[in-house]
Amino acid sequence: MEIIPAHVVDESFEVASIIRDPYFRAIAYAKMAYELYGVQNRRYKEAFTRAVEASREIENPKYLIRALIEIGRYIAKCGIPAYKKVFYQAFEMAKGLALPTRDELIEEIIQALVGLKDYDEALYYAIELIDKIKKSENFLNLLSYYLKIGKMRKAHFIVNHLEDEPWRSIAAVETLKVHLKREEYGSAIRILNAIQNPYWLSEGIRETAIHLKTQGAPRATLEKFVNIAKNMSEDHGEEVLTNLLIGFGIVGEVELALNILSYLPAKRRAPILIELTARIMDDPKILEDLMIRLEGGLFNKVGKFIMGRVLEKPALEYQALVGIIGNKAKDEALLTKVVTYYAKLREYQKAISLAQRITDNYLRSLAFGSIAVNLLKEGNVDRALEVAFEVKHPKWNSWLMAELLVKILEQAKEQEIENDLEKKAKEEKVLWGD
Repeated sequence: MEIIPAHVVDESFEVASIIRDPYFRAIAYAKMAYELYGVQNRRYKEAFTRAVEASREIENPKYLIRALIEIGRYIAKCGIPAYKKVFYQAFEMAKGLALPTRDELIEEIIQALVGLKDYDEALYYAIELIDKIKKSENFLNLLSYYLKIGKMRKAHFIVNHLEDEPWRSIAAVETLKVHLKREEYGSAIRILNAIQNPYWLSEGIRETAIHLKTQGAPRATLEKFVNIAKNMSEDHGEEVLTNLLIGFGIVGEVELALNILSYLPAKRRAPILIELTARIMDDPKILEDLMIRLEGGLFNKVGKFIMGRVLEKPALEYQALVGIIGNKAKDEALLTKVVTYYAKLREYQKAISLAQRITDNYLRSLAFGSIAVNLLKEGNVDRALEVAFEVKHPKWNSWLMAELLVKILEQAKEQEIENDLEKKAKEEKVLWGD
């Protein structure tokens, strides 16, 4: 350990003594004390004493309190318990000041104590804040520290002392996450039951669903949470069940998600499933499981949404999913989208086989037209025209042949062939009055 020569220490005290401003002199002595303590020089006590004496000369209460906070901080860094008395003295002075200065200075005390990792002492002063926003924000900051070190009693103390939203609910959800990680499911359920804000209750339920699945919780535990959510929805509305459904769906618990769906109003089921589908578009396996289980109107609506997204950028990874939709589809508009997907992937045999199931003249022309356009892009003019003849209706067949003729000419001029048949077919349908 380096030893500071006595004459250097003497000179330091002498230099500090000639600092005219008492605030800066007090801080200088406090810093000296900390350095001297670090080398076990006994004169650190003298330096702290002089720091306190200098602070008494400060006339501005705001600067006096800040000086005491700094002195207290350096005393604490030396491991001397007396720092608590200094902070308390600063707090007593701050209490006598008007808002917002009062709370600003108390907040500085809290921040200093947090920096020293004395969270319990900081919590004591946070309780004394009057401004609701400052109080809530400081409570949340302290909560994050308590959760990080696993002091759950203190965390619950903060949750219970937060009176205003959304802070109380945010604190509850953050505490819930830690209980879930610790597999303390009973505590997690109690927290869920205490959350009053519908939005944050839904967030908490979704977090719970995702965690339970990813951590491999038993099926009975998952079903228990479904029952809890059902009971909560009676008081807090359907958003509770909606978020639990989405949470389970995201992690692949499709059967449970659809079980929850049955408790929701019929008119809300399709929009909720589409919201779920949008979130899992990058996971074809979950989508496959979902489409295998859906039937009727829900199958058609979700299937059309999926195909719309898939056709934006057709990819091989969706082949199994599209195969399920194509095999089950009875709605010819949906089937037309499936045909278009296969045509874009140049899976012409599959596309033609499905297109032949379509009886509506308008949709049949779109389906075979899509196949024909993709054949033209490959330069296979003869096959494209042959496919177009599969549209038996004279008017639609004539229209399609005329469109293909234009595209053959575009190709001859080395232009990019655009598959705009659907737009043009709609226009023709309106003109014909069909």
